[in-house]
Amino acid sequence: MPTNAPGDAGRFRLRQTQRMPILQIKAKPNARVSALTRQDDGTWLAQLKSPPVDGKANAELIELVARTFGCTKSSVTVKSGAGTRYKRVQFPD
Repeated sequence: MPTNAPGDAGRFRLRQTQRMPILQIKAKPNARVSALTRQDDGTWLAQLKSPPVDGKANAELIELVARTFGCTKSSVTVKSGAGTRYKRVQFPD
């Protein structure tokens, strides 16, 4: 069993993780414009130009969240709801 003796200070390090907020988003595909707006109840409404076919709307949603919050597309993930209108999207703070 590892001990945290004075000589072992460099051996055991805890990795600090980033805070990753999760947005609750209602997606509306086939919209006229692409927009992400916050609703009065704290959820978000994503109006997406893309149709909900072959993941096109999800890809546009990821791009929209990344652009809105100033992060990279690769750091944005759809945690749940990839096949539904109601989604939980995670991104770095």
